[in-house]
Amino acid sequence: MSVSLRRGAFLVWLLAICAFALAHCLHLRADFPNHSPWMMDWAKYTDEGWYGNAAVRAHLFGHWYLPGDFNPAPAVPVWPILEWILFCLTGVKIEAARALAVSFFLLDLYLGYLLLRVRGSRWMALFAVTLAVTSPFLYAFSRLAILEPMLIALLLAGLNLAARLPRFRSPLKASAAIGLLFTLMLLTKTSGVFLLPALGWPIAVSLWPDWRKALRCAIVAASTSALTFCAWMALVIHAGLLSDYRYLFFVNKYEKPSVIYWPLFSFWWSFHGGLWADRALIPLAGIAFLIVVLAWKAAWSRALFRDPVFGSSVLAVAGYILFMTYQNHPQARYFTVIGFFSFLLLPMIVEALLVAGTYKQRWTKLCGAGLLAAACLVALFNGAWTLEYALHPEYTFVDAAWRLTRYIETHPNGNPLLVSISGDEITMITHLPSLCDDFGTEELVQKLDHYQPGWWATWNDIDPGTLEDLHVHHSLEQVASFRAFDDPDRNVLVLFKLHPLPVGEVREGGPELQVPLPGDRIQIPIQ
Repeated sequence: MSVSLRRGAFLVWLLAICAFALAHCLHLRADFPNHSPWMMDWAKYTDEGWYGNAAVRAHLFGHWYLPGDFNPAPAVPVWPILEWILFCLTGVKIEAARALAVSFFLLDLYLGYLLLRVRGSRWMALFAVTLAVTSPFLYAFSRLAILEPMLIALLLAGLNLAARLPRFRSPLKASAAIGLLFTLMLLTKTSGVFLLPALGWPIAVSLWPDWRKALRCAIVAASTSALTFCAWMALVIHAGLLSDYRYLFFVNKYEKPSVIYWPLFSFWWSFHGGLWADRALIPLAGIAFLIVVLAWKAAWSRALFRDPVFGSSVLAVAGYILFMTYQNHPQARYFTVIGFFSFLLLPMIVEALLVAGTYKQRWTKLCGAGLLAAACLVALFNGAWTLEYALHPEYTFVDAAWRLTRYIETHPNGNPLLVSISGDEITMITHLPSLCDDFGTEELVQKLDHYQPGWWATWNDIDPGTLEDLHVHHSLEQVASFRAFDDPDRNVLVLFKLHPLPVGEVREGGPELQVPLPGDRIQIPIQ
């Protein structure tokens, strides 16, 4: 192939990548793609509001902290701080928050390309970017204002520094920057601690065999991270927010089975859950990695394992599988980390197989060509799938939030404050004040007594425990419903008026309050 033809092919390739990247930026008000395999993930109607509520409240109501409610900012402050800065320019808009997440995803693509170019070819790095930018799974979750795109960006920034440590005039300063990036990872999403091995591996491998320099750099990185993290914790404790910090861990601690071998079941679900995220590319990456392991005696396989980028990508995938195993509660969005680094691993292995192929080891080139052909076919299919989502946006949830808000505004019922698990999400969209009915450092009964809300909204049905808490102070009147999303368990947002009990009437909590009572008007199931 001539040089001009090759340059033309690369230009067309780059334009195609840019077109898919641009597709991520369109229709940011639209729903999480309906009728996708990931419809059950809670993030699409909760997480954007929860993790940005400090920024939203600060701009709309003059205070970022709501006593007794869910206040995750003390534990994960980086995202709400960035949102607060952004809202200073744009005002509080769901599109602005999502644009911030998409910006981090685009940064992920660029940093991923730079990382693979440490030792790999340009076509291999572009191929990895292609797999990521055409992935419908990453398209769906990169367009939500959630924490994973920024977590990946911070990790990739640290890996780019770590893999290039031998090239720096002052590797100790670069190591300090790596330590600071790890602190930012922890303050973006606490599960970032499971990515520490991925960040530490390239520090050691890139500087080996000068183990003294590697040790000094590791100590500087660890010390910087420890000092900066402790400084933040001192600030949290000084501000009296330690209970809010601890609460994030409390609500993310899920019940474990009583059998001693439960981690095996949890690991299996976390491991094969990659099929939930991507039924083709993640399994292909797994097959490719198995080939590398089985060929461990070959020079090309050993060279891969000595590659800091390859090892860190493997450890990033393994670290997040370990996180989900420990959590025993995998959600589809958690697989964004696994998916992204799997899309980096597959091209690295393909290139190694193609380059290693010799007359005596023709099987390596055949394996590489087969994996490359399969990945190209999947990328074409995924690209069409992603374009289908991009060209056919739906706006059911945004419309439901606005219709609910207009109903409250036109049917006064005392305090317009809304209580709902999706309340923070609705606040970000319509600026309606809200409380969370599921999470908070105070029990719901206490919050209802303190804040005296006038409204409550739930999805499809009523949890008996929540109904019991509401009944302590209120009777319920179902007044409206709004269809949104596609999950059969979460596709109707139901609005209730909360009517305070007559003065002097007191109800004690108990199972007898978990059923409709005189004065209620409830038409949806209680279950």
